[in-house]
Amino acid sequence: MRPRTLEALARVRAAGMDVLVVTGRMVQSLQRVLPLSVLGEPAICYQGAVVVDADGTWLRHVPIDVELAKEAIAAAEAEGYQPNVYVDDELYVSHVTEHSDAYASFQGLTIHEVGDVRAWLDRPPTKVVLVGDPVELDGVERRQKVAFANRLTISKSLPHFLEFTALGITKGAGLDFLAGRMGFTPEQTIAFGDGENDVELVAWAGYGIAVENAHDRVKAVAKWVCPPAEDEGVAAVLEALLDSRT
Repeated sequence: MRPRTLEALARVRAAGMDVLVVTGRMVQSLQRVLPLSVLGEPAICYQGAVVVDADGTWLRHVPIDVELAKEAIAAAEAEGYQPNVYVDDELYVSHVTEHSDAYASFQGLTIHEVGDVRAWLDRPPTKVVLVGDPVELDGVERRQKVAFANRLTISKSLPHFLEFTALGITKGAGLDFLAGRMGFTPEQTIAFGDGENDVELVAWAGYGIAVENAHDRVKAVAKWVCPPAEDEGVAAVLEALLDSRT
């Protein structure tokens, strides 16, 4: 996160407003880049499947049923992928591949190689992720959304990550859970998004904002579009908000 954006977020918190992180990352992955103790507020992880308190307590966890997860893993394998499977905030794979190794390095994770992850799995996983070529994954996404319609939520977090979560799990659903717990409303909420997995988040907020380089689906539900992150668009919006309150 860029210095100007960090400064703007600090000013928002100093003004008595909550700053909530909503991410597709695992809890341990978020902790590496932005410790919960520093945040001082709950965070939404795993696309909304997990909400974790500032002290590390999991307030919400909606995993995928074991048998349904095994079906999704089998579908991924039939498409030619060895998926990442997330159980108890750890990453498991059948065998380490170039893609899984690159993903783990990107997130700073340890990979647990178990031989046959589908046979090994005996607990509900939080999510299942396919890593690969963005164009090829577009086709996989279309096919699997048909195959698992009304059974799983399937969305891209980044162009080369296709994620399977329990039905109804979205960042927006995670924020709705926290809203009920913390006592805020959509009308009091500003949310920024760019990836396909941010659609429900931006749609939920009363002030849903897409950055300029966001996915078209995010822009379609956003009320405003701000400059991209490299141009400090988020910071500009937050600064304008703070200035309007003085």
